[in-house]
Amino acid sequence: MHSLWNEMEAAETAGELGLRVYTSRLLGRDDSLVLHGGGNTSLKGLSQNIFGEEIPTLYVKGSGWDLKTIEIAGFSPTCLATLQRMASLDSMSDTEMARELKAALLDPAAPAPSVEAILHAIIPRKFVDHTHADAVVAISNSPGGQQVLEELYAADFLILPYVMPGFILSRQVFEATRQLDWNLLKGIILLHHGVFTFADDARESYENMIACVDRADCYLQERGAGENLRLQAGEFSAADALSLSAIRRQLSTQAGRPMIARLCEEEDCVGYSAREDVADIATRGPLTPDHTLHTKRIPVILERDYSAELEAYVTDYRAWFQRNDSGDLTCLDPAPRVAVWKNRGIVAIAPNAQRAAIVRDIARHTLAAVQWAEAIGVWQAPSEQEIFAVEYWELEQAKLKRLPAPAAFEGRIALVTGAASGIGKVSVQALVEQGCCVIALDINPAVADMSSISVLGMPCDVTESKQVTTALLAGVRRFGGIDILVSNAGAFSPSTEIAALGDEALAAGMQLNFASHASLLRECIPYLKNGCNPAVVLVASKNVPAPGPGAAAYSSAKAALTQLGRVAALELGADGVRVNMLHPNAVYDTAVWTEAVLQQRADSYGLSVEQYKNNNVLRMEVSSADVARAVLALTGDQFLATTGAQIPVDGGNDRVI
Repeated sequence: MHSLWNEMEAAETAGELGLRVYTSRLLGRDDSLVLHGGGNTSLKGLSQNIFGEEIPTLYVKGSGWDLKTIEIAGFSPTCLATLQRMASLDSMSDTEMARELKAALLDPAAPAPSVEAILHAIIPRKFVDHTHADAVVAISNSPGGQQVLEELYAADFLILPYVMPGFILSRQVFEATRQLDWNLLKGIILLHHGVFTFADDARESYENMIACVDRADCYLQERGAGENLRLQAGEFSAADALSLSAIRRQLSTQAGRPMIARLCEEEDCVGYSAREDVADIATRGPLTPDHTLHTKRIPVILERDYSAELEAYVTDYRAWFQRNDSGDLTCLDPAPRVAVWKNRGIVAIAPNAQRAAIVRDIARHTLAAVQWAEAIGVWQAPSEQEIFAVEYWELEQAKLKRLPAPAAFEGRIALVTGAASGIGKVSVQALVEQGCCVIALDINPAVADMSSISVLGMPCDVTESKQVTTALLAGVRRFGGIDILVSNAGAFSPSTEIAALGDEALAAGMQLNFASHASLLRECIPYLKNGCNPAVVLVASKNVPAPGPGAAAYSSAKAALTQLGRVAALELGADGVRVNMLHPNAVYDTAVWTEAVLQQRADSYGLSVEQYKNNNVLRMEVSSADVARAVLALTGDQFLATTGAQIPVDGGNDRVI
């Protein structure tokens, strides 16, 4: 591990707090040091109150900030003297500590200080850095790990046994350093937890951390622990995808809410899952107890009978809870957050895509550290009591109670076709805003630009079955299944009377506006049957109940699509799959309505374009957003008892009415 310090970059920072931000971000760049909000840093300085008096101040990383992106606003200014006095107390509950930390804030608008703020305060150095360095913790999680660390660091690091974060840890360090000469120390190593380094200079404190971790890296590499098993993933088949969707459905039932199940097939994940001893080493415990807040204590191993293995996991989790519960706690949902899928990879499980990404990253760092520890001895995790204390920590329980209610579609997965523009694009946006993950398909390559943590945008010609199959496999691999199908792709055929309608034009219109929907629905049905509150919306047209002249190909295809939906509603109802049809009309912000088509249709009715655009009972222009709202209603809870319905979104068409 090498220092990333750059003199030119450092010179551009503003004062010591600017340097604090700079070196914090240097630490945050390296996932082997901190992950997703882990770790914390601080600076001791001065601030002025309203009377112009200077107050010794601890600027400590605030709750909710990530070292990778932290800014000055992310450091909570707290009264240093108050925090130092708190360390001298004999006892304090975590709830009392959180209250007093908030009371010690010198700016009430600042974020809540880190729970490690007291520890930062009692270290008598200006800059303090704290990470959960994988290499150091991996060594500590092995028999004789403490002895190894003492041999590596005894000259300049204090090594302490694991205790709970917060006041207990602060108190432990306070007692251990009463008679200590701080000038002899560059840092503190906390077994199963991480590393603190410190100095009166920002660069020195940061580089103390880098040097410390580098020693651990070198130790591991010298003993052949640098390289772990890596394998390429085999073909992800339709059978694998269906298995994953079934696994996800059971996980969602266990969790009591829809869950994302992201398959991670990176070479390190596949290699780990292929180890003969993975069921043993993967289930000994986490890298550090803090990780259980995202990953739970251990993963589930999926090897043969997936359903039985998931049920066994839940039984074991509840037994673990009962063994450690003092009698006044409520068991959290028992569903696993990580699955080791034998020979396939790792499955990251979470209520949404953002959390699944966190679980994925922690799982990958854990599997690396587990194998390092096995290479130098035996992987030995913290005790189950220590792990339980963190997962059921009163501060975390209080935080869970304060969380806002999840978005209406959180954890659900939608497939939307025709997603690059118009109704499809707005529907994708509306679903994502409600917490949904979306597989967005469109023949337009620009759909790939819609990709994000919650959206997989894939170019796909829905009239080509091979492309559809590829897209479905990619979507299920990414999110775990399909709950919602919004079959929207289509195009308005050129206005042509039946007498002039050629075979090719008729076939092309039927292929895109009917046959592609039918084949897509057919391919999605197995996943929908494994879905959470599964629902299908077929975007048909006003031309079904009220066709017009010159639109035989388009109207006939949409009528066939509607009939398909009615039959599907009858066939799929027993599986809980709702199928409904929307009949939009005159939605002018869609790709269907080019200027040429709009003029042509207006001319056919003897109207101006403006008259044609407002030619409905409500005298309103219907937009893609109006259709998207109907999509949300039909796939959400508002229409749980509705299937086989045909709903107009047309501003009121007198011919339909």
